[in-house]
Amino acid sequence: MPTLYFAVGACSLAPHIALEWIGKPYEAVRVQYGSKEILAVNPAGAVPTLREDDGWLLTQAGAILDYLACKHPEARLSGSDGLRAKAEAHRWSAFLTSDVHAAFWPVFMPARYTTDPGEGARRAVVEAGHRLVAKQFGILDRHLDGREHILDGGRSIIDAYSFPMIRWAMKLLPGGLEPYPNVQALHDRLAADPSVQKVLAREAGG
Repeated sequence: MPTLYFAVGACSLAPHIALEWIGKPYEAVRVQYGSKEILAVNPAGAVPTLREDDGWLLTQAGAILDYLACKHPEARLSGSDGLRAKAEAHRWSAFLTSDVHAAFWPVFMPARYTTDPGEGARRAVVEAGHRLVAKQFGILDRHLDGREHILDGGRSIIDAYSFPMIRWAMKLLPGGLEPYPNVQALHDRLAADPSVQKVLAREAGG
């Protein structure tokens, strides 16, 4: 039985959702960033971390999601079949990792992006981060126009991957998702999914 190490509010929510969609037994262990518990498993002290029964470890949300989708093809979480469809799945996974997730770092940790200790400098970094996030959400919103899911073929690991980042944007962007009605619609569809609700309740309950 695989074990997922997760932290509340992190992108580990994505593989947590994917595991629930797959419907096979798994264990979910809540940890804190950098805690002794996660450091004993993953020296980077980061989540998500997936451990298989034989002790094999996999890190990085995109890699874990792709692995789970390939391991459980019966769950149909990879999008459509075919070379170009697979390329699209990799494209959107990379977009979420490299463009969307990375755009949030100045918002989460502005001190990393300036040597000026003043509050004004940090505020300027956060505002720049907001603009970066807004740009990426504009791209996602245009892609979702007329679509129910990010990939062809129904719900997928890419929808799951987007969900924690969409939740971050709701809380952290000035105006939330108001400028992105198609992203809001995707959020609402996912939030109404019973498996997603089960995972959110589990994480909220600690």
